[in-house]
Amino acid sequence: MEKTVDVISMREIIRSSRTTEAYEHLPKHALSVSDSSERDSVVDGKTVASPLPNSRRVSGVEGCPSVHPVRDKIHSRRSYVCVGILFFLNLINYMDRFTVAGVLTDIKDYYELGNSEAGLLQTIFVISYMVMAPVFGYLGDRYSRKLIIGCGVSFWSLTTFLGSFVPSGYIGVFMVLRAFVGTGEASYSTIAPTIIADLFFSSMRSKMLALFYFAIPVGSGLGYIVGSEVANLFGNWKWALRVTPVLGLLSVFLTFTTLHDPPRGQADGGSPLKNTNLKEDVQSLASNRSFMWSTGGVTCVAFAVGALAWWAPTYMTCAISVNGSNVDRNKVNFIFGVITCVAGITGVILGSASAQYYRRFSARADPIVCAFGVLGSVPLVFGGIVVAQKHTSISWALIFFGETFLCMNWPVVADMLLYCVIPTRRALAGALQILASHMFGDASSPYIIGAVSDAVMKGQSESNLLKFVSLQYALYITTFVLAIGGLCFIVTAWYIIEDREMCERLTHGESATPSMSSDDSGPAEGGEEPELSISVNDVRNLIV
Repeated sequence: MEKTVDVISMREIIRSSRTTEAYEHLPKHALSVSDSSERDSVVDGKTVASPLPNSRRVSGVEGCPSVHPVRDKIHSRRSYVCVGILFFLNLINYMDRFTVAGVLTDIKDYYELGNSEAGLLQTIFVISYMVMAPVFGYLGDRYSRKLIIGCGVSFWSLTTFLGSFVPSGYIGVFMVLRAFVGTGEASYSTIAPTIIADLFFSSMRSKMLALFYFAIPVGSGLGYIVGSEVANLFGNWKWALRVTPVLGLLSVFLTFTTLHDPPRGQADGGSPLKNTNLKEDVQSLASNRSFMWSTGGVTCVAFAVGALAWWAPTYMTCAISVNGSNVDRNKVNFIFGVITCVAGITGVILGSASAQYYRRFSARADPIVCAFGVLGSVPLVFGGIVVAQKHTSISWALIFFGETFLCMNWPVVADMLLYCVIPTRRALAGALQILASHMFGDASSPYIIGAVSDAVMKGQSESNLLKFVSLQYALYITTFVLAIGGLCFIVTAWYIIEDREMCERLTHGESATPSMSSDDSGPAEGGEEPELSISVNDVRNLIV
């Protein structure tokens, strides 16, 4: 004969569970759902939102997920296939970006460019990318995301391919085509994370975002390696630009035939939300302190990563040449590509795993993990820059660990954005974050580093040592910017709980002002609070 478990005892069992996955063992038939929204625990003296989506009061037991039929449908094989397609798109996206960096020296020689002009190649690409990102973010919140992605990838594949045929006397045409590539890529990167958010929830969403962001370091590293190796194989750097367009066509085919565009907010289980006008969207995001400060942090990271990705191979080449050793540019690009791949994969895994682990103990875990990663990279990057001339191997190692720490924040920042912004504003929020991080980050940093380097060399006879020293002084700027980024994430931790609570209330069609009622308050006016009936067998399932 089954016995009924007291509600208070049930609360203690749930609160003692170490992970949110334990809630999934509660049988749906045993749960009665109340419309009142409650929080699941008290953290740092404040009542905080449940880490589970669609977390509503279930017969007085806080933090339990409400019964939602979509839960049984969204984690299908089709959802995982969609993530695989988006990962592939992100992979070739970053391959294309850093293929140019892998053959930058050849491009400089071909078009007779200085350091500042070479840095401008990346800057003009990112300017186009960041300017168009809000446009596609606005469209992505309102129209078919599948269609936007497919057309955008087709466009940047075509422009990349055409760029490989520009002759030496037409550097302006080459730069315009690189700008068009940025436009095409903006159509994809602003929208893809929102599709993942609508396919998965809770810890599974974090894991899928981590998988998606593996493509950043892997694609960047492959861009260096494939770019330099293909150029060496065919004896011409232009062939390096013809690899990603072919892969782009394959991704377009997969997008139109296989990619699924789920209803917005599906995984969150909230009430259907209507789109507001652009002005209201922007005002809401500007008042979201977690979004604003985390955007500041990721912008500082983008500044440093963009500068290092563009100039580190050239800097290490100069360091080796100063020592009088023979420089193999392809080898330098290969080493840096491998470092970028391995460090990126390690950093993404470490960041995602650390955030998921520490969420058990603090609702502020995500921004704290980001701050730790960014601040931890400062001495490593600084040391790698300092010892490059005399201890090249040690410099490579320090750069590896520095990049590992920096890459910890990519999936975590994306996760923070998704749970602090309501579904109908996520694409625009991602686009504005891209706009800010590129405008003040990797759009400007390659040019700034190149300009400072040229300024240091100005009026002096050019030599390998002078090239090395000028780049060294310029790259020191990145360490100061990273320190500022770490502080931004620390400030984010002050506001993350409040902003997450507000997002969950709005997503479920509730007031932005939290209820003043306590856990032990009586039933809502106009009806009785339903009872919770959970059997001993159900408790055994929960504990197991």
